Amino acid sequence: MNPLDEDLVRRIHNELRDDLDEELELELEDRNAERIANGSELSLTEQDQTARRLYFRELFRLQGELVKLQDWVVATGHKLVILFEGRDAAGKGGVIKRITQRLNPRVCRVAALPAPNDRERTQWYFQRYATHLPAAGEIVLFDRSWYNRAGVERVMGFCTDDQYEEFFRSAPEFERMLVRSGIQLVKYWFSISDEEQRIRFLGRIHDPLKQWKLSPMDLESRRRWEDYTKAKEIMLERTHIPEAPWWVVKGDDKKKARLNCIHHLLALMPYSEVVHPTIEMPEREHHEDYLRNPVPQQIIVPEVY
Repeated sequence: MNPLDEDLVRRIHNELRDDLDEELELELEDRNAERIANGSELSLTEQDQTARRLYFRELFRLQGELVKLQDWVVATGHKLVILFEGRDAAGKGGVIKRITQRLNPRVCRVAALPAPNDRERTQWYFQRYATHLPAAGEIVLFDRSWYNRAGVERVMGFCTDDQYEEFFRSAPEFERMLVRSGIQLVKYWFSISDEEQRIRFLGRIHDPLKQWKLSPMDLESRRRWEDYTKAKEIMLERTHIPEAPWWVVKGDDKKKARLNCIHHLLALMPYSEVVHPTIEMPEREHHEDYLRNPVPQQIIVPEVY
């Protein structure tokens, strides 16, 4: 195997290892994060173990701050919208998962809209997005947003030139209107290199659990890399406004990108810790006339494990 092939295999292995870490994160609690983060399940160098411990430690610390932010949003009636845009496999879904992982879904929810149906195509372009905007005390994360028109719709020919130009006339005014109404709007673009996207696509191709993430549209976007680059540059130039500026997250290192994005988001928010009353467990009541009925055996799930 030549050195280039060896490097490619190593990077694909690293991608698969990162996927394992993602699954571990969903099961971790603070009390055992350090033990698992040491990497006993994997063959890691000392440098990798150190970096992994730092990642988990900072992730849990930042998630703790996100809980404080959530409490502040509820207490103050703040309204927050966060847009996540970027190329396929840039890491948008990963950071969204880490932000929402420990938050109340009634407070913080994700809007990931599918392609518009026949009825929605006849509506005002922003109409289907407006229905997902937050009320007081809510956070909405858009996993892709109205900027689909400036990206995939433009590159793939799903909109006309007139619709494209109208979008750039309307989007800044729409966003200024949201801000004037009291909604804080934060826009992130996740940026990855050509080579890094190639590696992540290969990792998905070789992982049966991830293959569903690769749609024909994703593969076509790979072929049209340069067209997407041009569309992104125009989008950033024409929609970067003082009321709602774009923030670019460097995403080639997915773990650093997550930490940097969450840290930056928290820095944008004027939140403070909300003091809650002490929670006390009430005593369970016991009644002499209460008798618990047995559960019918036929409706019990078999204990296979």
